Amino acid sequence: MPQTSTPLVSVCIPTYHGAEHIGAAIESVLAQSLTDLELLIIDDNSPDDTASVVACYQDPRIRFLRNPSNLGPEANWNRCLTESRGKYFKLLPQDDLLYPQCLEQQVAVLEQDDQQRFALVFCARTIIDAEGRALTTRRYPGGSRGIIPGPTLIRRCVRYGTNLIGEPGSVLFRRELAMKTGPFDGSISYIIDLDYWFRLLLQGDGYYIPDTLTAFRVSPGSWSVAIGDRQSVDFRKFITKVARNPHYVTNYIDIITGNIMARFNNYLRILFYRFMLNRG
Repeated sequence: MPQTSTPLVSVCIPTYHGAEHIGAAIESVLAQSLTDLELLIIDDNSPDDTASVVACYQDPRIRFLRNPSNLGPEANWNRCLTESRGKYFKLLPQDDLLYPQCLEQQVAVLEQDDQQRFALVFCARTIIDAEGRALTTRRYPGGSRGIIPGPTLIRRCVRYGTNLIGEPGSVLFRRELAMKTGPFDGSISYIIDLDYWFRLLLQGDGYYIPDTLTAFRVSPGSWSVAIGDRQSVDFRKFITKVARNPHYVTNYIDIITGNIMARFNNYLRILFYRFMLNRG
């Protein structure tokens, strides 16, 4: 469709060493039923063939930028924010996928939110392996479609010791709200996304769509980093950070439970992915 100066949605892929899977991510965006979008891809000075893969796609909605030097994830995510032009913003990791109805469904929620009550909309997601085979589905616990108050969503994430909202590809929010919220903070690196969801939720509620609209990829080459002990350590650091912030309404039970659950969740992830990723 003809391009406008302000697309309805900016889908941004910050990439580094992304040649293996970024093609599938790009195709999943271009296949969206909602077409009023820009796909902004920012390559963090990859040494592989990422740029060559992107060059294979000639869709006019694609903008490709390459950092002259490696900035690291935090700075590259923030460059995505500043370079984006859409009314709504979605960050899509290079390995992950959007299913065709994702943007249409999530944008519809925010477009109908005349009072701008919702800080973000999120959805269920499929966990896939390196070949794209479904391993399991992650959903918000006991959640049906609808509004979840921001404080409730924050406290449940703390108590469960994990990110119940989801990875970046599962979340859509207003770019205007992001400008008020400020940049991503990568000081606790494995919680950079959840930290941002919490800061958005200080300004509004969440809206949950139980349909599986995205896919989060894990593979033998990346899972040990993603689910290793560092994630448990970082989550416990994050709980301490949240507990010290008076804007977040948490109590002693939330903090104690969250610290226990963060350790427990780590063991479950390791067992699950070792089993699933080593099958035939």
